[in-house]
Order: sequence, then structure tokens, then C-alpha cells
Amino acid sequence: MAADPPLIRTLLTTRPYDWLQRLGDLVYPATCPGCGILTGGHSGFCPNCWTEIRFIERPYCEVLGIPFSYDPGEGMVCADAIADPPVFDRLRSVAIHEGPVRHLVHGLKYRDRTDRSAMMAHWMLRASHGFVAGCDAVVPVPLHRWRFASRRFNQSAELARHLARLSDRPFLPSTLVRVKNTSRQVGLTARGRVENVRAAFKVVPGRETDVAGRHILLVDDVFTTGATVSSATRALKKAGASEVTVLTFAMAISGPI
Repeated sequence: MAADPPLIRTLLTTRPYDWLQRLGDLVYPATCPGCGILTGGHSGFCPNCWTEIRFIERPYCEVLGIPFSYDPGEGMVCADAIADPPVFDRLRSVAIHEGPVRHLVHGLKYRDRTDRSAMMAHWMLRASHGFVAGCDAVVPVPLHRWRFASRRFNQSAELARHLARLSDRPFLPSTLVRVKNTSRQVGLTARGRVENVRAAFKVVPGRETDVAGRHILLVDDVFTTGATVSSATRALKKAGASEVTVLTFAMAISGPI
């Protein structure tokens, strides 16, 4: 859609930062990330989509972050975390991966909507309940170099970069690398996902001091079966990380347990 003359005049008479912001509004108008209708700003969902979001709030499992359907008491852990303890120390997520949240994640991941990563990071910071502020460094789940070349950006790194800035924590985008060009996890069984990412990550030789003895915040966009973040956590702990907290924007579960 072409800009009208008054808008062009406005762009020419504003400060450079405001000019860039207005130009960005032409490329990416303020729309709801859930349904696409025009909104008054870039900071959230429309009222209808907002009511459909299922935020993950306490009570939830203190290890896996899965919400309970009732309050079992402070500090409770779910049966899955007891029967099969994860390699990471804890997981936190913002919301259930469905409806508007799913559209938002897919917009970032597949439609280059990196402009929404700052908003998502603010929500992730809140959902972490202090674990971002308490970590020693923020590490994104990396893409393989060939996948990065085709996609041109890493959605997990976009989220991690904003989280590090918001919390004034070191951002380490190059410490952990994906050495195995894995297939896409979508469509694989739980066992297939584990095999697909087995030994897929490593800490770059010589960068072990980035993580050794430190509490690392590992950032990804969606938690599904945990295969990817578990494989990444193993690489971090092999390099000496003392603690790994996983923080994702969405969690792909049906609902409270």
C-alpha cells in the first residue's frame, strides 16, 4: 500500500529515530499477532485473542513448569519429573502453545516477524520469576550453520538477546553450537526427536570458561518433548555448567495435569 502525501511529509519532518519507527509501521503495521486485525500499537493482542491465551501461572511443577489443575501445595513436583528427572534443573514457559500464542511463535519463526521478539522477551522475563536475573549468562539454542544460512536468523537468539539486555546479563550467542544438521523435529515421534538431536550440540573448544561453574539460562521458542533442550543442556553440563534453567515462550501441552 503506497504512503499518502501527508504521511510522506510527516516522515520528512521528524527526527531520524521517529522516521525509522514510522517507516517500520509502513512495513509492519500494528496488528494483532494472533488474528492479524489492525490495533492501536505493537505491544499486544486484540481483546478477543487476549482472552484465548492460556498463561502458565502457579500452581505448576517446580521442575518442569507444567501447570497443575489444582493446588497441591508449595514446591510440589509432578509425577513425570519424579519418574524421569530432566537433565536441566528447571523449565519455565509463558503460555500454552495454541491459538494466538501459536500464531505469534510461527510469525517469529517462519515469517520473519523479529519485530515481535522484544515483546515476547518481556513476557518471558516475567514468567521466569527471577531466574533470568539470577543467571550468570544467557545462551540461545543454536541453529546449524546451514539452517541459519537459509533462515537468516535464529529465533531463539532473538529472544535471548532481548532477555540479556532487559536483565543486564551476558549474552553468549556463539558459545554453544549445533554440530549436527538435524532434521526438523515437527512430525517426529518422541523417540525420534531424541535420536534426531542426540549429540547435536557442543560448547566451542576454548569457550568452556563461558559456562564452567556458572548458572546458564538456555532459551528456546517452544518446549515440546524436551529433546532439543535436553541435548543442549548435556553439552553445557559436559563443559562444566553447574546449573541450567530452560526458558521458552510456549509449552506444547494440552493443558494442566
